[in-house]
Amino acid sequence: MLQILVALVSAFLIFVVLLDAFETIILPRRVTQRYRLTSLFYFFSWKPWSAVGRRIKSSGRRETFLSFYGPLSLILLLVTWTVVLIVGFAGMQWAFGGQMNSGSEGFGTLLYQSGVTYFTLGYGDVAPTTGPGRLIAVLETGTGFGFLALVIGYIPTFYQSFSKREISVSLLDGQAGSPPTASELLRRYSEDGDPAEVNDVLMEWERWSAELLESHISYPALAYFRSQHENQSWVAALTMILDACTLIIVGIEGIPVLQARRTFAMARHAAVDLAQIFSTAPRLSSLARLNPDTLAHLRAELTAGGLQPHTEFLDSLRLAELRALYEPYVYSLASHLLLDLPPWMPAPDATDNWQTTAWGQAEALPVDPAQKPEPTLSIRSGRRVVIED
Repeated sequence: MLQILVALVSAFLIFVVLLDAFETIILPRRVTQRYRLTSLFYFFSWKPWSAVGRRIKSSGRRETFLSFYGPLSLILLLVTWTVVLIVGFAGMQWAFGGQMNSGSEGFGTLLYQSGVTYFTLGYGDVAPTTGPGRLIAVLETGTGFGFLALVIGYIPTFYQSFSKREISVSLLDGQAGSPPTASELLRRYSEDGDPAEVNDVLMEWERWSAELLESHISYPALAYFRSQHENQSWVAALTMILDACTLIIVGIEGIPVLQARRTFAMARHAAVDLAQIFSTAPRLSSLARLNPDTLAHLRAELTAGGLQPHTEFLDSLRLAELRALYEPYVYSLASHLLLDLPPWMPAPDATDNWQTTAWGQAEALPVDPAQKPEPTLSIRSGRRVVIED
């Protein structure tokens, strides 16, 4: 009776891992069932990891600590799958007699034999001697080969998706500042000439939002991989695009609203579905992100940048209706991942990441007056850069 129970439990463990690996690596769609091995793994590992991260006072050290979680969790998940499979196949061997050529039938020996078989080491010092035992060994060998092939194909695809996401996030540095803000995006394109050119950017970000949704549904672990700079993230980029679309939809002279509506729909769809993936309930407290005073400063900032907000722009109710469609979801995602949401306007002393270097605070070296210096970059007002001779 005990052997039957162990066989059933072992078969269940093997089935759970194989199904979980299939859904995580191969299945390109959202998995609705909540109680999965991968979901439980990330729930019980991220919770203590993020709790430690919240206690780190230095923002730089906290971001470094949190950045280790994504790659490390990916490795630990693969290790977890492997350990459960080895234990499951060892249990199957024990349930079917566990007779080995070594003469020892202890569970420790069966674990060793299962591990050697899974990794196809082929030592031969411990091998099954019965028909069922040999069949189980063959199945485990095939499973080990299959997992190796999946990992070899999974890791490069995973990092390609991450790299593609981060390229667009990095491009925002010159387009919308660091951290990216909606007002800065609109202002910079207004200063460059035709404000309607921002529609080309929104078209690109409509596709980026669709790719973000597809890649993060297929590989949810991507969400835990953080950007190079602590003032950048995929959540901040998504939020900024939604903010910019909201301002355009409310009404800014010279910018058509059709593309903004399309991008808003796609980006909002991504925010809501990803919030469901991580079971992060929307938080209505996020609507305090834009208060009346900030809204007045925002309108003044856009006007000073050469934009002409419509009269309806002062209608905070219309603005609040649009914000309520996405802010609670991006706020819950940011809280879960310990990421900062971007403001609606940049700080007065904001400086783009590309304008700073590790040697930015170093003292200038003495220059020979007889020798004309090379052209240098001069930072003006934290936002603009000019070439001086």
